[in-house]
Amino acid sequence: MRTLAFLFLTAALGSRAEPIKLHPLNPHYYSFNGKPTILITSAEHYGAVVNKDFDYIAYFDALRAYGLNYTRIYPGFLFEPMGKFMKGNTLGVKPTSLILPWARSQKTGYALGGNLFDLDKWDPEFFRRLKDFVAKAGERGIVVEICFYNAQYGDTWPMSPLYYENNIQSEGRCDYEDAQTLKHADLVRREDEYVHKITEEVNKFDNVILEICDEPYLTGTPIELAGPWIAHNIEVIKKTENTLPKKHLIAQQIEGPIGGPCDFTAHPDISVIVAQYAWEGGHEQMGGLKALDYEYDKNKPIDFNETDYYPAWYQGDRIAASRVEAWEFIVGGGGSFNQLNGLYTIRDPAGNTEENRQLLRALKGLHDFMYSFDFLKMRPDRTFVRDGVPLGAWARGMSEPGEQYAFYHHHSAFGRNAASFKVTPGKYEETFMLHLPAGTYHAEWVDTASGSAIHTQKFVHEGGGRSLKTPVHDVDIALRVKRVK
Repeated sequence: MRTLAFLFLTAALGSRAEPIKLHPLNPHYYSFNGKPTILITSAEHYGAVVNKDFDYIAYFDALRAYGLNYTRIYPGFLFEPMGKFMKGNTLGVKPTSLILPWARSQKTGYALGGNLFDLDKWDPEFFRRLKDFVAKAGERGIVVEICFYNAQYGDTWPMSPLYYENNIQSEGRCDYEDAQTLKHADLVRREDEYVHKITEEVNKFDNVILEICDEPYLTGTPIELAGPWIAHNIEVIKKTENTLPKKHLIAQQIEGPIGGPCDFTAHPDISVIVAQYAWEGGHEQMGGLKALDYEYDKNKPIDFNETDYYPAWYQGDRIAASRVEAWEFIVGGGGSFNQLNGLYTIRDPAGNTEENRQLLRALKGLHDFMYSFDFLKMRPDRTFVRDGVPLGAWARGMSEPGEQYAFYHHHSAFGRNAASFKVTPGKYEETFMLHLPAGTYHAEWVDTASGSAIHTQKFVHEGGGRSLKTPVHDVDIALRVKRVK
């Protein structure tokens, strides 16, 4: 009877179109297009809209081919010099291909060439491109996380239209450390207009999450100034959407001490908790795995929305290193995962290389693994594996006790600090002791590189301990156990 009621409620919730939201039956996940949803992707470096040379249709089609359903963009406040971090960086836009929310004036003098910006006028071409991008993503079942801000850098702020030398109003007369604070009223007003305008323009779309700021004090902004500025932006979004038909999820990254000025995880208007890097990034950026341990009880999706920049920042077997962070996070209870992927470029927007195909296959396998469960009924759980995880190995799991169990483990150490992993390949074979109630079960060991089941068994269990031996594996392996009805 409870299962039947659950199905009726799930069907009713999907009966009308509405923006992506927290799933009412389990708010660690999403409801999108009327279905329980986990967001999983490997995305370009956020420049797909501001870079006119980027073919986002080819990019979206590549994501869809692997069942990936999520991407992120920066809509104009921050972009980067060409070639920064990595050759082909889509956010490092060629000046003649740059398109931004603000219109150009008739006066020359912009830092990258061409005319200065007029902050009193919007560029219709930009908003046509933005809305077409979101629409084309939606047609393919892809959610767009629009991140308004990232911490400015010394080499990015002087290129911004809001920097005083680049606009005819001469507004934004401050250093980059102060660009995202409430110190300068003229700049705050222009930032409010920018957030308001983009929020207004994308309001009709259901496949949008609004994120306020990545890394708010990474580059020198005092944390005690960054926090109030974030709170102010929450209010700007709320006031804007209060006059509009649709209400979208708002996301914010946690940076700094738990409970500090930039911890908005408990804020009632922040629906999605953003974490970046595996365990921790620079300046106390809470990583995705750490957030599972410290923030899961907030009952919101945890969004691990930026990894190390692939492939440049990974060490050793970088394909495996990228795979293990995704699998551990999602099998541990994460709601959304984005691998930052530099293999998508202007020349190859679909990332059509064998290396990228291997990355995307592993994420498709992860997607298929999780969607093989009734994951809304599951919670993080490592207690059902009582013994067998080797010293130095990593493991996480989820369960609906007595019904379904997901388990994943890998052999790795931290690579670049604690931001990513460096795998330790070998020929591993372990025996895990599971604790299960009495019943008949079907168990499958899954190859995480492909998502394929490599060994299956059915067993009748009297309750208590049950040993299961893994197939030989090089780095990692996953286990799926379900009660046979």
